[in-house]
Amino acid sequence: MMIEIIPAIDLIGGQCVRLEQGRFERKKVYDANPLEVALRFAEAGCRHLHIVDLDGARFGAPLQLSLIEKIIAASGVTVQSGGGIQTEEAVESAFKSGIKKVIMGTVALRKPYLMERCLLKYGGEQIVLSADVLNDKVMVSGWQEGSEVGIKTLIDRFLPFGLLEIIATDINRDGMLNGPAVELYSKLKEQFPTLRIVASGGVSSIADIKTLNENGVEAVVVGKAIYEGRISLEEIMQNGYDHAR
Repeated sequence: MMIEIIPAIDLIGGQCVRLEQGRFERKKVYDANPLEVALRFAEAGCRHLHIVDLDGARFGAPLQLSLIEKIIAASGVTVQSGGGIQTEEAVESAFKSGIKKVIMGTVALRKPYLMERCLLKYGGEQIVLSADVLNDKVMVSGWQEGSEVGIKTLIDRFLPFGLLEIIATDINRDGMLNGPAVELYSKLKEQFPTLRIVASGGVSSIADIKTLNENGVEAVVVGKAIYEGRISLEEIMQNGYDHAR
């Protein structure tokens, strides 16, 4: 099976943005209307999007679910989304808004029992672990706070509860267009062969995606490379990669 390419929409203040290395002061606005961005992706054949509420991640509670709900209703795409989801009520609200997969990151570190309950209640097909890694340690709160927990330790904690998928981001590479952390993903595939690995950060070309595919990575989130014109959806289609699941 070919690698799945998932276009990304990051939201701040209702706008479509990208950050460099997770730094809010290094924000670039690509479109004032994320709904139009989603519609363009849908028209190109995309059926699944990765949407992050960066305001929610920063302040610890979802702030843009109504916008995400509008995007889902208008575009017809399925969405995986996270950002500030730190309570069971927030998880329920996310699913009610139409989100197909809820991404949980900070809460997995701070409230692991909640992550466990959600995995047991909704299953690994709907609850996705997000691990944002800086120098081998997992970061939280929109990458603003560090921890002493390694990504392997985090995964090991939740596998017994039905974890099936992880989105792993190398923060040093995110938004920098300098290539993905292939070594990180290859190591994760070796350690956790049954886990669906989603790469995120650093992708700058179709060649990068080919490399990830050759290393067994099941999916990749692509944002800045698309917005900066490094990769077009037409190019993705021509190379046979699946972006329409």
